[in-house]
Amino acid sequence: MAARALEARRSAIREVFDAANRIPDAIRLEIGEPSFRTPAHVVEAAFRAAADGFTRYTPNGGIRSLREALAQKIERVDGYAVDPDEVVVTPGAMNALFSIYLALLEPGDEVLLPTPGFPNMDEMVRLLGGEPVFYRLEGSSGYLPSRELVEPLVTSRTKAMFVNTPGNPTGAVFPAATVHALAELASERGFWLVADEVYDELILDDLEHHSAAALVPEAPVVSVYSFSKVYAMTGWRLGYCTAPGGLADVLRKLQEPEVSCPSAVSQKAAEAALLGPRDEFDAMRDAYRRRRNRAVAEAARLGVPVFRTQGTFYMLVDVSASGLTPREFTLRLLDEQHVAVAPGEVFGPGGDGLVRISLAVDEDVIAVGLARIASAIERFAA
Repeated sequence: MAARALEARRSAIREVFDAANRIPDAIRLEIGEPSFRTPAHVVEAAFRAAADGFTRYTPNGGIRSLREALAQKIERVDGYAVDPDEVVVTPGAMNALFSIYLALLEPGDEVLLPTPGFPNMDEMVRLLGGEPVFYRLEGSSGYLPSRELVEPLVTSRTKAMFVNTPGNPTGAVFPAATVHALAELASERGFWLVADEVYDELILDDLEHHSAAALVPEAPVVSVYSFSKVYAMTGWRLGYCTAPGGLADVLRKLQEPEVSCPSAVSQKAAEAALLGPRDEFDAMRDAYRRRRNRAVAEAARLGVPVFRTQGTFYMLVDVSASGLTPREFTLRLLDEQHVAVAPGEVFGPGGDGLVRISLAVDEDVIAVGLARIASAIERFAA
């Protein structure tokens, strides 16, 4: 087998996921899986499409009616106008990111990646011949990047910079000034800004989402979105991206040898999610907000340091007082306390001392999980 495949590292989150599956009473805080079912009107739209025979191949980059609906959503939510031909529908946001890096990277090209940051990015870049270069996000600065932090890392080999707001795992929502500065840097220094905005409609505080493509229209930006988290559609495997015309054409071309096209019935489900009632989606966001508030209050009561997430349904927990590495802490926590969390190492070198918990479970379950984490920190330290 190819060396690049054998050398690829499996996600530690998936390792914890598999181990937790063997513990029937485990509290599952490790994976970003919405606790809600896909709303009935979305499922019914897919059922009708299948019953009507809409089960054939579609265009590589998605059906036009969906891309038109996405262009309307992008203008309404993300604040910029885009032609439907600049929208590429993909089998999940991960496929969009893979295609983007495949289109952009030559061997040895560098990609600036945040840490703690979205897992799988560094492995994806390596698989495609690129070199990950990490820029560190600090909790003391709200896990926000800055031009002053990033610009010294830019070299003649820098091809792209990955940014993520609202952020996974931090939950940080970038203010307009931060996004504007990074987009300007990309424009001035001639590299692509890959903007992961899959949580654009899951902001929990009274904050606005700011898209780089809206703030600096002339910047070389490709923006990535997903139906998985906002619409509770993880298993439908549907994402999308927006890119300038030339890049969009290449991304559609790459879909053919990669996956051929997105699922036909999933695209009809996505149309229903975009065009149908929003009550259930708003209720999901409100539930995540209540869970976040409960989690922050419980952590404060227990004396466990956390970063108060502003968006997404994740929260970072500082377990450094345990004296263990995040991975060691995670494995012992699962074995002894039956609580599954995501170890900080999976988020890059900036994840030292941290674990991530998911708020996509009942708030009482979160409270019990945090109590066990607090107990474990004290016990392991002793």
